[in-house]
Amino acid sequence: MVLLILLLFTVTSDGQAQRVHGLKKDDSCVCEVNSTVWSFPVVKYETVLQQVHTCEGSLNSLAEQVGILHSQLNNAETKKLSKEVVKLRTHVDRLETADLVNMKAVKEKLRYLKNNVESCKSIPKDFRGQDRYCYKGLITNISDPVTTKLSPYGKSYISGSWGKQAQMENEDQKYSYWVQPLANSHIWGNTLRVYQNYEDFMASTNHKDFTFAPSYTHPNAIEGPSAVLYGKALYYNCFRSADVCRYDLETNEVKRVTLPGTGVGFNNKFPYCYYDCRLNSDVDVEADETGLWALYATLGNHGNLVISWLVWDGETKTLNVTQTWETRLFKKAVSNAFMVCGVMYATRYVNEYQEEVFYAFDTATGKEDNSLAIPLEKVAKAVASLSYNPTNKQIYMYNDGYLLAYQAHF
Repeated sequence: MVLLILLLFTVTSDGQAQRVHGLKKDDSCVCEVNSTVWSFPVVKYETVLQQVHTCEGSLNSLAEQVGILHSQLNNAETKKLSKEVVKLRTHVDRLETADLVNMKAVKEKLRYLKNNVESCKSIPKDFRGQDRYCYKGLITNISDPVTTKLSPYGKSYISGSWGKQAQMENEDQKYSYWVQPLANSHIWGNTLRVYQNYEDFMASTNHKDFTFAPSYTHPNAIEGPSAVLYGKALYYNCFRSADVCRYDLETNEVKRVTLPGTGVGFNNKFPYCYYDCRLNSDVDVEADETGLWALYATLGNHGNLVISWLVWDGETKTLNVTQTWETRLFKKAVSNAFMVCGVMYATRYVNEYQEEVFYAFDTATGKEDNSLAIPLEKVAKAVASLSYNPTNKQIYMYNDGYLLAYQAHF
């Protein structure tokens, strides 16, 4: 039994020993990685666990025999045999515990290496310093609401998303402000309302409605408060799937991509759930200075948040996932999240009138910071959606039927 476990340790140690050297080429980090050597030894691991369970079964059988022999042996002999059984059981338990701890350490090391590879693939490590649209460092403060407005659909529509068009193609933007309500059970929707300017939005006049699915249960319908209007398209979580949909406002075409990962959560499997769960908020689509993102959780990452970078290819008319990072932040332990300059920020519930930004994960470095304490005021308890807009550095919240906007400071 001991030899089997030592062999497993030797194999896993070899798996961790790989060193990969990168080369600087055209201001990019280029490295060739053979990720197959990182493959988790599932079969060997399960074999060892089976051996442990077999030993436990033998111990249980031996304990039963001790009970039978109790009437046949004197007390001294029985106590001696019982002590040996207890000692052997304790030894097996220690070996099993050490084995599980080692496996967890290996998994964490592989997650760290995978995140480093993803960060190295195409995003310069100091891209926030190079990008003229991004600030160096994290958000330092968030203002009180600079916009407070009741949803044009009324207070009864407690879930949805809203904001300002996140990608400005020209100064005379056709669709500027938008609202996407979840009309069926506060979970599903199929319409989008847009306003050409801020004045029309505040007055709830001169709007245009789009219907991107014929019903609430159509495959192209939206599920959960996850949408963002980026350029001329609305991006959102497709109905009861692990897909992100793209609805083109000009052509009315819907394209989709399936998010990567083992056991991607959808249909209320991994919603934002700190104190007050917002139904079916499994897949959160965000936009920032670097492009489009999807925030979600997977069984493979133990329910922790996963970040995927989305890219729309205008030539091939396809939506693609180009890179993916795994965090150690349990999705159900946060109330919402958003992206700024490639950094994911997560919030938690403080009280009925305040949230707090407490965590950040930087995709450019793979590093995380859980020491933040940035207050975020609100007017009602539940936060349906939270998103950042790179065109004006504002954060938009759909707060139990109220539409709030804040200014982010760096």
